[in-house]
Amino acid sequence: MILSVMEQINTLGDFLQASGSQYQVFDLGRRIVPIDHVAFQQIEALSSPYPYPLQGHAFLGIVFWKSADSHFVWFLKLPLDERGLIQPAARTQFMQQVLEGLGQDPTQPLSQEQQQELASNILVFTPSQNKLATFNAKVKQTLGQSASAQYELAYQYLSGQMPSEHWQQLGLQGIADFVARLDELDHAEVLLRALAKLPEPVLQPVLSCLENQKLNDDLAGAIAAHVMDSLNNDVAPERLHSWLRGLAGHPGKAQMVCEALLAHPKLDVNSLAIIAARHWPQFERPEFALQYLEAAALQEFEVFAQLFADLVAIPSVRVNLLAQLRNPERSEALGSAIGQLFKGTIG
Repeated sequence: MILSVMEQINTLGDFLQASGSQYQVFDLGRRIVPIDHVAFQQIEALSSPYPYPLQGHAFLGIVFWKSADSHFVWFLKLPLDERGLIQPAARTQFMQQVLEGLGQDPTQPLSQEQQQELASNILVFTPSQNKLATFNAKVKQTLGQSASAQYELAYQYLSGQMPSEHWQQLGLQGIADFVARLDELDHAEVLLRALAKLPEPVLQPVLSCLENQKLNDDLAGAIAAHVMDSLNNDVAPERLHSWLRGLAGHPGKAQMVCEALLAHPKLDVNSLAIIAARHWPQFERPEFALQYLEAAALQEFEVFAQLFADLVAIPSVRVNLLAQLRNPERSEALGSAIGQLFKGTIG
């Protein structure tokens, strides 16, 4: 019976649709962003490479439901081939395990033993606490559900209705729910007023959530100003890195900041990694791709090689990066690093 079902169902989308479920897919690798149904169908049909690869995998959060008040989630880490396409064998193996446990309806309740078996699947992963909180907030919005019970407390704190020293009362989920609703009511204005005054234990999760959210010009401008202030003053590198990640939701403001950082003496390996992981749209400009590779070439070769391998796997920037390998205007340092890349590939 399972084999006959599998012959008719080739993709995760097919499986969920056959069960009568609605679903929404999110990328959980670089940033938490939704993937629309058409794009996901093309990815699953192996006609398009995965747009946000990380460490050779597609990190997916798939929420599905038959009723908006009861939803289910799969967190899947699907391996990609050298072209960036999903490896279908791994996906088929996961679906077969689900079918064996639940039949054709993935919304059926799992026994404890089945839950443990599914959780032990090599394709299943557990997101970090910050990502999980943001994902939960976005799922609630997708389903039209109310925010968590912690949301109101986060709003009161960020809007100045609670003393600053009472930050211990806040929950990560409440902060994530607030940030996910930046385009609602006065949330963006409230956060803009609060940003410079937040204690570190609140600022860090706020910025972590902001990296997954589209930012308006005013809020992005304030974050960009904090990055520049961190560059020009004696600020701990960790704070600079947090501000830099928090700016990921506004490529326009991030352009100026990333270019300034690449030319600054405070540039470090972590900053280079954050730019690659969170600000990859900048590499769609050939001149930025060259500037970045020039800066990365001044690091240890192993660092350069890892950063290049991470970036060149992203379909939207691959051509620009490869073009820089033969750019006649590249520096001697970059030329040497590229030579080692070719030597390692050939060897």
